[in-house]
Amino acid sequence: MLKIISKTIMWTAITIVALLTMLIAGTFIFVSVSPEFGQPPKGEDLTRIKQSPNYGTKGFVNLIETSTGEIWDALKATPEMFKDGGRNPARPIPVAFEKESPTVDSLTYVTWYGHSAFLLETSGQRILIDPMLGKVASPTSFGTKRFTYATPIPLEELQDIDVVIISHDHYDHLDYPTIKLLKDQVGRFITPLGIGSHLKSWGVPADRITELDWWQETSVGAIHYVACPSRHFSGRGLTDRDATQWASWVILTEKEKIYFSGDGGYGAHFSEIGLKYGPFDFAMLECGQYNEAWSNIHMMPEESVQAGLDVNARLAMPIHWGAFRLAPHSWVDPIQRFTKAADQHQLPYILPTIGDRFVLGQEYPKSEWWTQAM
Repeated sequence: MLKIISKTIMWTAITIVALLTMLIAGTFIFVSVSPEFGQPPKGEDLTRIKQSPNYGTKGFVNLIETSTGEIWDALKATPEMFKDGGRNPARPIPVAFEKESPTVDSLTYVTWYGHSAFLLETSGQRILIDPMLGKVASPTSFGTKRFTYATPIPLEELQDIDVVIISHDHYDHLDYPTIKLLKDQVGRFITPLGIGSHLKSWGVPADRITELDWWQETSVGAIHYVACPSRHFSGRGLTDRDATQWASWVILTEKEKIYFSGDGGYGAHFSEIGLKYGPFDFAMLECGQYNEAWSNIHMMPEESVQAGLDVNARLAMPIHWGAFRLAPHSWVDPIQRFTKAADQHQLPYILPTIGDRFVLGQEYPKSEWWTQAM
């Protein structure tokens, strides 16, 4: 009897080990062959980016010590992700997508697609920022899905794009399906260091990619683009942590100064950016997907308001919410806390409906559209 039990335990152990081995091997094969993971810098690209003063011994680093969160604290927050309690919209999100009108060069048009994705039309250019327009913020179909919109994003209208700006390589900002769909419609991709390797692996020609280190700038026509610091991290696979850089962006037109924060925790870099390039006519500020467990790499809404004050924003907009659930807070918590803090500190802000194409400096949308989906 003992021999039978021993053999059963042995074969059970062998089976478990075999299954785990197959799972690990399958995961590595999937990561290695699936194009969604992109291609971390290697060869000449890696040699080049290692010359950056912001590249450390193992990858890119922040200006100040930054923790991405204690693993146990993050694990404690994970069960909350699977609860409802207002964490997802109860009804389809109302949107305002309409057929576009011709752009007037003397005006700046802004369209928000939810989360951190924007289309700016200014100075004769069409500029896409962090165009995550896909359905899933993940390399797999069963990952975090976009909230249901009342009307789908009209991707067919996104043609003749002059510039695409990328803040960093996380899935909710750099979307493989979107890049594959739009890449032949884009004149130039402007990214932080290293992200060109991902783009090239997806078929974007190298001569249409400009990579910038923090405080470097480039021009396309009359518009200047400046890569600025942010406090975050990067990585798409199992072994490419911080292999590419992350950045916030300053966009300087002949008439306006625009700031896009990308992702990141609060820090002194906002004041420095404000001193160098402010005041800003419009600032898009990360506000969502936060938790105390990773508070160094995502701002709380009150910090987002302070960042707007630091960069000297004449008009602010909370972003990084309204499209995906990537943290355990309720889906409307970011906007409720941001507006309360902004009112207290007298930070001017707008609240456009997703898909609303408004004129910057002339229209100031402020609709509580989210109440229709609660």
